[in-house]
Order: sequence, then C-alpha cells, then structure tokens
Amino acid sequence: MLAQVHDDPQKSDSFRKSGHDRKVSAREAKKKKVIFWGIEVPEKLSWHGWECGKEMIKHLTLKNVHGKAQKLRYRAPSTPFFFTVFPQPITLSPGMSVTLPIVFRPTEKRDYKDNIFFMKAEGEFSVTLHAVLPRCCLSIPATVQLPVCAVHHLTVATFPVCNVGDLVCVFAWETPSPFFMVPDCGTLKPGAKCMVKVVFQPKVAGVHDAAATCWFGGEVKQKRTIQLKALAKYPYLYVSVTGKKSKGVQPGKFQDVLCFGSVPVGTTVEKSVAIFNMSVVDAPCRIERVEDPLPCDYVFSCDVSHGVVPAKGKLVLCIRFQPQVVGAHSTDYFTITSSGCLLKTVLKVVGSCKGPSVSLHQYSVDFDWINLGESSMQTLKISNTSDVPAYYQFDIDCKGSVFSLDRPCGVLEGTTTLTLKVTFRPTHPMNYHRRVVCLVHHQEPMYVDFFGTCHSDTAKPTTLQERHLSWYRTNMVRGLTFYPPDILSVMLKDGKLQMDEKGALMLPPEVSEDQPPKEYLEPNAMTEYFYDDVSRDLAMFPAHVSVSPREYDFGYCNINTEPLSLCVTNHTKGSIIVAWTPSHGSAFHVQPNICDVPPLQSSTFSVFCKPTQVNSLYAAELEGFAVYKVMRHYTNIENDATICPSWCLTVRLRAHTYEAKQEYTMPQYILDVPDTFPPVVQDTDTYCSMLLSNTSTSLTTFSVNQTACPSVLVKPSSGHIIPGGHQIFFLSTHPINTVLQEHVLPLELNYYPAYTKEIVLQSCGQSLLLLLEGNGNLYFKPLQIGTSSTRMYTIKNCTRLPMVFTWKIHKSDSKILSVSPTTGILQPCEAMAQTWTFTPDKETKYLLRAMVFVKWKSPEPVSPKEVHYVLRVIGEGALGTIRAQKEHLDLGNVLVGDQKSCSIVLLNDGICTLNYILSVEQLITRLHAPEEVCSDPLALELEHSRGAIPARSKAFVRIKVKLARRLRYTWSIKYAICTPRDADLASTKEKQQPLCRIEATGVYPTLHISDACTTGIASSISKLHLWKLFSLDILNEFLERDPAPGELTYKVPTRHSTCLIPPVYTPLLLDFDFGSAPIGSEPTIVTLLLENKGVVPVDWAFLFPSDQKMDMGHWAEDVDFTPQELHQMRIQDNQLFRVSPKSGTLLPGQEKSVQLSHRHDFIGTDRLPVLLKISYGHEVLLTFSSVTVERDQPYVHFATTKHFFESTAIGGSHAPIQIYKLYNGGSMPVTFEVQQDNIVKIQEKNFQHPVFVCLTPRGEIPPGETGHIEWIFSPLEAKTYTVDVPIHILEGESTQITFQGVGYNPNIVGEAAIAGKFCSSAVIPGSAKLTMPGQTATLSHHRICLGNIPDCTKAGRLVFLSNISKSKAVVFTWQISAYKEKVLEIAPESGVAQPGESIPCFITLQPTRSPSFCRINLMCEVNTQESLAQYERELQEWEKEKERQAVEFTITEKDLGSKKKLTSPSVRLSYSAGTENLPESSTVIRKSKTLPPIKSHPTPSQPRGHTERGLLLDKDASQEWVKPEPPMPLLLHLDVSARSYAIEEFLSKFALDLPRYFLFHPCSTQPSESEFVDGSSHRNRTDMEPKQLFLASASKQELELVTDILTGLIRSLLENGHFQKLVRKIQNEPIPYFSQFQSTKSAELQDNRQGSTIPSRVSASTDLDLEKDGEREKLTQETSPSDLLESGETFHHKQLKGKEIISRQPAVGNLVEMVLENTLQNILIEASRGEVVLTARPRVIALPPNPSRRITSPAPPPSRE
Repeated sequence: MLAQVHDDPQKSDSFRKSGHDRKVSAREAKKKKVIFWGIEVPEKLSWHGWECGKEMIKHLTLKNVHGKAQKLRYRAPSTPFFFTVFPQPITLSPGMSVTLPIVFRPTEKRDYKDNIFFMKAEGEFSVTLHAVLPRCCLSIPATVQLPVCAVHHLTVATFPVCNVGDLVCVFAWETPSPFFMVPDCGTLKPGAKCMVKVVFQPKVAGVHDAAATCWFGGEVKQKRTIQLKALAKYPYLYVSVTGKKSKGVQPGKFQDVLCFGSVPVGTTVEKSVAIFNMSVVDAPCRIERVEDPLPCDYVFSCDVSHGVVPAKGKLVLCIRFQPQVVGAHSTDYFTITSSGCLLKTVLKVVGSCKGPSVSLHQYSVDFDWINLGESSMQTLKISNTSDVPAYYQFDIDCKGSVFSLDRPCGVLEGTTTLTLKVTFRPTHPMNYHRRVVCLVHHQEPMYVDFFGTCHSDTAKPTTLQERHLSWYRTNMVRGLTFYPPDILSVMLKDGKLQMDEKGALMLPPEVSEDQPPKEYLEPNAMTEYFYDDVSRDLAMFPAHVSVSPREYDFGYCNINTEPLSLCVTNHTKGSIIVAWTPSHGSAFHVQPNICDVPPLQSSTFSVFCKPTQVNSLYAAELEGFAVYKVMRHYTNIENDATICPSWCLTVRLRAHTYEAKQEYTMPQYILDVPDTFPPVVQDTDTYCSMLLSNTSTSLTTFSVNQTACPSVLVKPSSGHIIPGGHQIFFLSTHPINTVLQEHVLPLELNYYPAYTKEIVLQSCGQSLLLLLEGNGNLYFKPLQIGTSSTRMYTIKNCTRLPMVFTWKIHKSDSKILSVSPTTGILQPCEAMAQTWTFTPDKETKYLLRAMVFVKWKSPEPVSPKEVHYVLRVIGEGALGTIRAQKEHLDLGNVLVGDQKSCSIVLLNDGICTLNYILSVEQLITRLHAPEEVCSDPLALELEHSRGAIPARSKAFVRIKVKLARRLRYTWSIKYAICTPRDADLASTKEKQQPLCRIEATGVYPTLHISDACTTGIASSISKLHLWKLFSLDILNEFLERDPAPGELTYKVPTRHSTCLIPPVYTPLLLDFDFGSAPIGSEPTIVTLLLENKGVVPVDWAFLFPSDQKMDMGHWAEDVDFTPQELHQMRIQDNQLFRVSPKSGTLLPGQEKSVQLSHRHDFIGTDRLPVLLKISYGHEVLLTFSSVTVERDQPYVHFATTKHFFESTAIGGSHAPIQIYKLYNGGSMPVTFEVQQDNIVKIQEKNFQHPVFVCLTPRGEIPPGETGHIEWIFSPLEAKTYTVDVPIHILEGESTQITFQGVGYNPNIVGEAAIAGKFCSSAVIPGSAKLTMPGQTATLSHHRICLGNIPDCTKAGRLVFLSNISKSKAVVFTWQISAYKEKVLEIAPESGVAQPGESIPCFITLQPTRSPSFCRINLMCEVNTQESLAQYERELQEWEKEKERQAVEFTITEKDLGSKKKLTSPSVRLSYSAGTENLPESSTVIRKSKTLPPIKSHPTPSQPRGHTERGLLLDKDASQEWVKPEPPMPLLLHLDVSARSYAIEEFLSKFALDLPRYFLFHPCSTQPSESEFVDGSSHRNRTDMEPKQLFLASASKQELELVTDILTGLIRSLLENGHFQKLVRKIQNEPIPYFSQFQSTKSAELQDNRQGSTIPSRVSASTDLDLEKDGEREKLTQETSPSDLLESGETFHHKQLKGKEIISRQPAVGNLVEMVLENTLQNILIEASRGEVVLTARPRVIALPPNPSRRITSPAPPPSRE
C-alpha cells in the first residue's frame, strides 16, 4: 500500500527537476524530512567516502509528530550490505523519537541501493538507503529562457554550474548557433560554482529552441544538456520629426524632413528627432551621415552614432545646426539603420543661414565749408533690419583725423537704428574728402564719403559738393583727373575737351575714335575694399598720390629712436600740396606738417616717435590730404567740372617701449573666424570676415604675417584695438581648382611671437557636378498600352553652390515621356526626387534619352555657361488581360441582414501591370421573385472597384455580401482595362469583359419544432392534442416564412425595454396552453425538440419580460404597477413558469430539447408573455398560460372556444363521423351535457336537414382523461356553417363552443384534393425523436396515418417497441380496453422486452362499417420488470399482513403485567410476525392496543402522483401501513388516424386504390344493402380473428405444466387406432384449402355471372350454396357404381364447380387473408430478429441443359461457300 506523502522533497530540489543527482550532506539529509501518517523520517540515507571492507554506520531517526501514540513495525533491508538490529515492534508516544543504526558493509566498488520498510495499520512506507562512489557530477538547470531579442542583436542570460560531485571537474560546452557560452570551458573544484553566460545573437526571426551539451568527467566523459529557448523578432523603427515642416521643403523619396529654418550665423540650434520602436524587442540602430562625393563643411551634427531603442519606447536624437556662411542653404542626410541593415530610414535635414542686414541711411556726409579753427557736426544713421546682431566698425582713427565719429565701432542689435555724430575739424584751408569704409561682420563693407571745405582769411578754396565727386569719378574713369584744373580749363577752352550731358568732361568724338565715353560703375564693395588705390599696388584705378610705407612698425622706441622717412610721390601733372593732420597727444608726429610736391616728383617727410611711457604699446594712424595747388583759391577755378577733390593719405604706425627682458602684456581676446571660406566657383575670389574682440583693459595690437600664407589676403593686416573694442577683418582667397586647400594664417598679438594665433581656414573651388541615380539609367516596367507609369528619380547637387537644372526631352518623345518639374533650383548638397511618367502608345520596346542642363544660380563671368547630362530611359509597351482564379464562386447560404465577406483572386499572367475597373450586375435567378426585387440596390459591395495588378501576380478583391431577401442572387462581375483618361466607369463600358460569376442564397435562421411530449401531471395528453394546445403547427408554419421588418428591430436578444411589459414587434401571437391541473399536483412539463433544419447556425432564446427590461436605478422605476404587471411579477418571482435551457445555439441539422414547465401552486389562471427570439430571424410572442383548479372542483379544459370540422362534400349520403375532444384537467370525474337548442334551429333553417348531429350528447370523463363527442357534419350547400353550442358541466360552468364546418361542391373543388388533406394535415412527427431522461422504451412511430380506407376493410401497421435500456427488462401493456368496441386491435397487448430488444406490435383497425374520421390516442404503459417484481412482493406482504390482522388480536388486560409471559409457540409466532415490519415502539404488547391498521390506496378519483399529499400527518400516521403503490409507468402515446368512406364513395374517389385493400366480410348474416346506404342501423362489431396467446410473461412452472399436458394429449392421440384411421381417410379426400384458388374455368364462369364489382353484395348467400351442395351429395349417394363410371367426366366437372363455389365464400376469403397476414407478420418478426435478411440477393441455380431441346433444335443453315 502506498503511503501518502505530505511533503514531497523532490519538489523543493531544483536539481531533481532536471533529472540530475545531487550530493546531499548529512546535515542536509536531516533537513529533508517527510511525514507518513504522523511519523517523520528522513527522505533517504546516503553514504559517501566509504572504503571496501570497512563498516560505516548512519542513524535513522523516526519521530512521532502526531497527537496520539503510534505503533509500527519494520523490515530489515533485503541486501546483505545494509543491516540493522533485529526487527521488533516500536511504540512512539507523541513527540518522542527512536533511532535505528544502519550499518553499511561494502565488498566492492560500486553503487549500492536498498530500502528499509516500515509497516503501520494505515499502510507501508520506506526510506531509501544509498551508497555512491566518488564521481564527477555537475548540476545545471534544465532550461534557460532568454529574453526576447531583435534580429542581429544579442541578449544575455546567466545560470549557475555547480560541481556537486566529489572530484575536480573539467567541463566544455558544445553550443549550437546562434547561442554562445561564456566561458565555453573551465574547471570546477568539488562544491564550487561558476556563472555561465548565454549569449543569444539571432540572424533570423523565429522561435529558437536548441540543446547545449556540457561534457565533463575524466577518462569516461559524461554529458549534461540544457535547453536554450529564445524568441527573435524583427525590429521596426519609425522616425518622427517634431515641430512644423517648412512649406518649401519637398520630401520626395525621403521619409521625413527636419527643417531648421533660417538660423542666425554663428549660433547653434538643436532640434530633436524621435525614433519610435514599434516592436516588442529592443532595437539597436546606427545613425550615420550620408557620404558625400565631394568634401564639404558639415554644419549639421549629431552626437549619437549608435543606440538602442527600447521595446515600445523611443530614442530621441539631438541634431545641431551651426551655419557659418550668411545666405547659404544647407542640406544634409542622415540614415537611421537598424541592426543587420534590415531597415534603413533616410532623414533629410535642411536649414539656411541668416546674418545681419546693415545699411546706411546716406552714403555721403557734406559739411559744406567752415572757417579754419571751427568744427561742424553732422549725423549719420545706421540701421540693422535683421534680427541678428551686427558688429560694425568705421575704418578711421578718429583721434588723428579731421573727421571723427562718436561711436566708430560697436554692436548694432537686431532691427535697430543708430544715429552717429560725425564731426569735421579742419586744420588747413583746403577742401577735404575721405572715403571711409564701414566694416560689418558677416556682411560686405559699406562706404561713406565725408567731405567739406575750410576757408581762411587768405585762402578760400572752392566749396566741394557732392556733384563734384560724381564728376570726379567719371573724369577719373576717362583718365582726365591727372591734369590740374587749370590745364583742364584751357583744354576745355581750346575744344580739346567737351562736357557730356551730366556735366562731366570727355574727349571729343574724333579723338575717341567714335567710341562711347566711359562711365563710372560703382564697384563691388568687397572688390573696392581689397583693390583700393591707397593700400595696395594692384588697384582698380591708378593712384594720383602715393605714400610709402603705408604701414610701419617702429618696434622698441625710446627718445633716441630714428625717425621714419615717409616718401610721398605725386603722380599727377600738376603741383600738389600735402598737409598732414596733426594729432595732439599722440606719440607720432610728422615734419614738415605741410609741403608742396612738384608734378611727377616725390617729397620726404620725417615721422618721429616720442613715447611717453615705458612698457607700453603705441599705435596710431597718420592722416594727410593732398590737393592740387591751383585749388587754394576759388578764383583759380573757371569751370566746376574741372574741380578735383583732395586725396587722403593714411599710414599705420606701431611701437612699444617694452624692455628686452620685460614680460609683454598678455592679450585677452575673442576670435570669431569661420572654418572655411564660402564656396565659390573655381578661379574666383571668395571672401569671409573675422572678428577680433579685445576683452582686456589695455590696448592690443595685431599683425598678420601674410608672407607665411600668400594665398590669403587679410585687411587690415595690422593695427590696434582699443580696450573693449573690436576689429573686423576681411580675408580673401582665390581657389583655382576643386581641391580642398588649407590656409594657416599667423596672427601675432602685442608684438610677442608667443602670442601668435594660427588661424586655419579651408577653401575649395566648385565646379558643376550633378549626380544621377542609377548611373543615369531609368527603367520602367512593361506597361499596358495607353496606361501611364510614374517613377521617382533622384538627382543630387554635389556642390556647395545652388544650381539651376532644366530637363529637355526630344519633341518626338514628349508624348511618351514627361518629367515634373522640368526646371528648378537645387540647393547645395540637395537631392531632389522628380516624377517621371512613361506612357507607351504601341507594343514595342523603348529606349529614350533625356538631357538635363545645369548652371550656377548666380552666373560668374569665369564659370561655364551650361553642363548637360544624359539620362537613358528604358521601357516597354505591352497588352494584357485579367482572369479570375475561380470563374464561378458560390458563397453558399448567407444570413439575410448579415454580412459575409470573401475575396476573389484576380490573376495577371502578362508582363505588365494592369489597371482595372470592376463593375457588378445583379440578377435574381428565382422564377417567382417579387417585382420589387428588381429595384433593390446591389447586395454585393466591392471593397475597391479600381486597382492595379502587377505583372505575373495576383490581386485580392474583398467583397462584402449583404442580402436583403431570401432569394437566389447572382452577380456578374466584369472588368475593363483603364487608362488615365478613363475617369469613370461609363467611359470604359464598351471595353468591359466578363470576369467571374458569384452566387449566393439568402437564408434566414430557421427553427423547427420537431417533436413534443409531456410528462408530469399532463402525461396522459396525446401528442396531437398537445400540438393543438401549443399551436405548434402554426408556429412551424410561421417560422418557415420570412421575418417581417419589425421583427428585425433588434436582431439579437437585447434589453431594450424600460417598462415591465415590453413592446411587441412580432406579427404573430401564440398561446402555449399548458392545460389545467389541481392545485398542489405535479408540475406540467412539456418538452419541445428544437431542430435546425436550415443551413446556418441558429441562436435562439426564450426571453421573459424581465430578460427584456433594461437595468435601471430605483429612482427611475415607476412604483405604480398595473394589475397585469403585478400578475407577471408574481409569476416571475415565484418561477411558476420555467424554461430550461433558456437559450442556445443549434448548428445545421442539430437538435436540442427544451423543457417548459408550470408549477400549480396558486389557484387561478397564470399568463406570462414570453418572447421566442431567433437572432437575425423571427421573434414570436408566446403567451404561456395554465389553469390551476381546486381539488374538489370539476373542470374541463377547453383549449379553444372554436372548433373546425373537416370539410364535407355536399350531396353525399355518407357524412363522416367527426370527434370533438374534451380534457378533464381536474381531480374529479366530470359529466358533460351538450345543449342542442341551436343545433335544432340550424336544422329548421336548412329544411329539417340535420346539418349538425351530436351522437354523444352526454358523457363522463375521468380525471386526467380525454372525452370524445361524436358529431356528424352534413352540409346542404357549399358554404360555411357555424353554430354556437353550450356544453354544460354538471356542478360546474357552461362553456359555449363555436362549431364551424365548410361544405364544398365536389364538381368544382377536386374531391381527391379535399380528401387528401386528411393525411397531409398531420403536423406531428410520425417517428419518435424525443427521448426523456430515464426513459427505458421508445416507439418506432408516434403517429400512424392509415389514410383514406373503405369502411368495410381492415387496415394495419407495424410498430416496434424498443427497450433502449442496456441492463433492465421492461414490461409493456397497451391500454386498449376503451378501444375494443371501436374495432382496434393490438398484438401483443402486453409483453416483456429484454435490454436492447425490439418487440413488433401489429396495430389493426377493424372495419368501421360507417364513414368516419377516426382519431385514436393509444397509450402504452411501460415499467421496468424489476420495479414490478418489487411491487408485487410488497403487495403480497401487505395482503398477508392484512389477512393476519383480520384474524389476530392482542390482549391488553392490565392485570397481566405481573403474570408470566406467554410461551406458546403459536403466540410467539404471531407476535414475531406481527412486529416484523413495525417500529420498535409497537412491539410492546399493551392492553386494548391493536396492531397498525392496513390502509389501502387513495380513491381512484385522485390524480396520479398525489398519494403522499393525501396521507394523514398526525402522530399515528407513521404507524399506518399504506398499501404499496404500483410504480409510475412510462406512457408512450401512439396516435392512430384514418378516414373511412362508404364503398360506393370510395370507388368514386379512389378507384385506383381499391386493389390495395381486402374487403372483409364477417361470417354472420350480412346486413341489407339499404342498411349500408342509409347508415342509420347499428353494425355488428364482433372480432373475427382468434386471439393469440402470449406466454412471454408466464413463469417457468407454468410453462412446464403446459408442456406436460400437451405432451400427454399428443401421445394419447398417436396411440389411438381410430384417430389413425381418420387421418388416413383425410389424406384421400381433396383438401378445400388448395382448391379455392381461382382457375381459368372459374374465371369464365365469373364473367358470365351477373352482378356488381362488389363480390359480397352480388354473390348468393351462404345457406343457399350449402343447400345446393347437400342436394348434390344426396344424388351422388343414390347413384349406382355403374352410373358413376359412365358419368365420370360429369362428376369431375361438378366437383370443380363445387370447389369454385366454396372458394367464393366470405369465410374462405377471410381465412386466406388471415393466413397471408399471419405469414407476412411472421416474416417481419423473423426479419426484425435477424433470422431473415429481406435485402439479401436471391440465389440463382443453374439447371443442366435439356437433352430433348438439344435434339429438336434445328441445324444451322449450310454455308453458301
């Protein structure tokens, strides 16, 4: 016996789960405890480290953990290696323990295993004894589940590897891909543990399940396997750009565009891009910049180059934009690539750079003239219209100049205007003019002209005006300014010069050789700045006066420093005056201050440096003005056009006073310089600005060594910066090619080489370069002729300059090939996707060429005009067709109102993509479809009617079908190949071709009531009556119709009502009448069999009013209830009506039984509306009604107050008898009377013709039974007759029933059609379908319809009663006592059916002898044989006890208590017999105390099943011995129906059916023909057939007795000699049985006879025939033997004639019919038992050939050869 283990130690051992051994120490073994029935013991005992020949002892401890003392025994181990003390009983008190020593004595090195067993009363348990050798053993888990991983990524999991053996273990892993072990090998000491890492790096998605093997051990390798499980999935990344996109950005092929907009120069802007991971795995990704074919400066940057996006999360990237070139548009591309390059997303980033926009309000400041020693001040406004701050600087030393500004440098904030004050302080009487440049960082310089005139007392030069400057610049271009004004005036007088229309001078036309005079064009500001005539040798115009040097560095200066010789050269042809502007407080001064310089000569000036402080820096700008000497006075100027302004000379000087070992001042500055020069076309100048801010408190000097980097020009190259000021530099270079060049400029600060800053810049020339996708090839797939295909083709500007592109396509190809846009601007490094459209017009292959011309957006003089590239376009035009994979698609049955979807597969077998348009035509194929169907909308909807199918592929078109009617729908789908010109379906109607045909049948969910039966109190109700009570025929007929729209208001069961009585949407209201029963009786149970006869599943539900009401709050409920609502609430609260189950689903062909019940707990009529709802189908309001009456109240239940008789033909003489049934639903017998007053009135109105005749005006109905009232309806006219007949119930109420019948004219209405309705009107099922729980027997048929039969014939059917029980025999009894007088027979009437046996029962309807409608409800009572046997035993005991109590009495005298007890055997026997079945309290014999009385069954008037309610409930009731009740039988109903006709009427209506029937003639005197015609006389209905004896229910002793009697009788007959003589005599006599068959002669005699077709009505009587036969016999006896010989032939003829007469007797016909009937019945019985196989093929016996035939057969004819 197995013991129950409460604590399984294996569950707590994680290594036991993996199937590996584990070394358990002694301490651990003590912890591993298990409990068996209160005894705690170790799970096992283990021995380690043992040696052969030595003993090791371990102790086994048993502890009682139970609350009671425990006793147990044990059995020693079975092997000799383990032993313990001699077994003896052990008793353990609660909490006590005992220890058993277990000795282990090994003899060889191997593992030992044994058990020690312990026995208790509850069972047996054992403890394992195990001794193991030292071995290598690793413990690893059985399975490792790794996290979900992305493809081409990796995940890691760790698990422990433990050495649970006794030796040092070396292990190595064998791991299948994509798993890896780290470490893959190692060594573990005993008891050591290491963590092993599993790396999973999949390359394909899917479930990965692999086994890794760990090999370990010494010489003998062992292995352990571990199951590695992981799931790999493909990642999916989605890039999302936050913020608004620029309107001008065209994404093209790029998934997303990040637009920075316009960003101020020199600033950095960050924007974020979110990478969303839509998958469930972490997705690693790389962020890379798209490689550029040419080097360029990267203004976009991203710090993240790779990352991991968490599952269902996001990764935010920060992309920075730092532009450096004002006005440049920047474009770049980043790729976000997932691991394994499975998914690549291109992110386009764009942005532009904006700088300051500074402008001067005026570009000249006119101070007019002032006197020497005075000053004049003017304002100059400077504005910045941009929002970017601007650094500006006027290149003028205000301290040493006659012109000074209050703020010569500063920062102009965005969108501001600054007003500057310009002061004019002349030092000499002359005119002054200086063109001052305004430098702006990140902007081109601006020039402003400062001019004015100074007068003295002696010198009054001509006042300089702005027009003079304009004339001067024009004259300078024309080369006339090198002449002084006096010479120009003479030449003008002499006509050598002329004046143009603007007032400037020009040469005469004959001198200029008819060339137009040159005009002054305002030069580019940057060009003017770098190519001025003052500071550079290569000037735009030749210098008039030059000074050398322009920049000078004194270096270290002291008092003894030598002066600088400054040389001023006059390049003009007139004398000039050079005047230097003195600078007060400056360390630098010039001597002489003023000097005349002759024409084309030079003059030297000395510049002295007089520093005032040591360890200081000095810097200044010397300013001087040179002017023609002739212009000292205005009187020397004859013409204003000859006036020449002064020229300004500037010299930059520097010096310092630092000693040799003195530390120089460290500069503090901020340098803003770009990394690269702005891109330009190669061999073109490019410029950039640089800002140097002095953040220190002292002067800072700078100097750029241009010789170190001659390729870059810097201006200014030297100078100084005041504290807090800044200096703006402009740099220029001239790249000659597209190679990237690097420039290094040394910037020395404060005269100290250590303070040199190297400025690194890059420059690169640009040339036109356009990158075409696919190496200049564009491929189009083959196209259907007339259709168009578009492709995106990308071109990329690979330069840093914007370019303009223009596509040109040959005119002949313009209809086939087009591009959009044809022209546009490509920003630097921008890729643009263009749309190409290919439209073939014929079936051929195309090779087209298109050219794209590109040029710079801002054309430069040196740049080429255009560069073109060729694009090859390859395509093909083709023709194709579409076909459906299935040309015919049958959707089958579709639920009306529901939607069904499917897909049709379109196949394109061609080489081109086909664009199609689908159209649908709807047809109704049913012939009798209603007319409005034609106007119904299409019931088929295409998910899309247009589409495209790629070449050699298929497309799925989803269709949705929603049928509106129960009809057969057919849709014809056509297609047309469409082109872009085909806008709609109408334009392609002529091109349509058939594609496929789709069919569908609209169906509703159909429900059918296939069967119904009753149990409980109403079990005696017939099926036919039950179908009428529940109107099941009307319900089935309604369920076969189409639902009305109102029924589909709610397609499924819904709580839609807000009131207790829901609204009604169904057109049909039916009553489910449960009948009536006395109060307290058993419930009325009706079981319906629901069957789905349709082709779609059916969802059905019975909804009570509470099931349809919405759940509402108590505040919303109406507390005022109507009486009807209160009545329904009472029914539902008490659950008087029940339906089980209330809902369900039936598949097609499936059946389900539903039980409806009503409890009779309250007197009165209960009515409850129940809605039968079929989803997407009908809903029927069923009114459940039932009547509960008092027990003593007579009550007849009328199912309806209107009864319809069967239609009867007028003019007939044999009106059939019809039956009206009454059901007694009470507990008392009921007597009814039919009041015939109204019937008499109807008869009087119809000329005393009995239209309605009641044959049963009075009768009595037992309780629970059905009474019959026979009627004859004989119409006089073809119309409807109605009569109201009161039926009175004695001691009850009267009910008026309306009887209605229809008479019809058989000449107008087909008689056969009306007569045939009797059989076709049967609505209940013929065969049994419904089986109740506990039912032991079934009938093969529940209904037998014999149809239309003559009233003088018998009709029968065979019904099988089957025992469906597998173990119990059943006893059946037909209740036919009430039908014997109605000529109905059943054979056998009773019997026993063994388990699984089927008993054939023959139902025979005897001739009715009168036309009638025969409807009989037969009931068969079925009981199990076991229950009947038990009942008989109990009944016999009860009868014996009743007899004993009738003769037995008990003496109960009081004085007998002290006497001796009775010892008579008879008294004791009587006492014991009387008290055997009585309670103990009744065994005491008391005086005057009788035994418990015998009580019989309740009266038969009480309904079945209510005996218990009638018992007394007082204290003596338990002592009454109630008479045993018979077991409750199972009632099986069989409805037999037939319509009998008079023989003449049957012949007139069913003449062809007459041979099917045997006309039965009884042997008694036949009634006259008039009696048959009249139909008023009574007919004899005695049974003609002998009764059959059935011994199936006889006991074994009875069978033996009958066998013995019959054996004796037969033996005595065989021994009797007289009997033997009679038998021999019978053999010589002709047997009448064989001679009664008709012969040929008798047929001739029959033809000569005169009579009707009815043999019984025209033949002679039986007595007459017998009389004639007697006379013939007498004549024969009187004849002599000689006469007999002479008249042999005559005698033989008479004998045959006599046999013919005998054969025509009715008795003989009946006998033959009975013999044939019994023969057929026997065959059917044998066939049902399997003894005869009726369907077996007949045997064919081959007979030998006949030799006579072979002789007489003619020979074949001879051959003609």
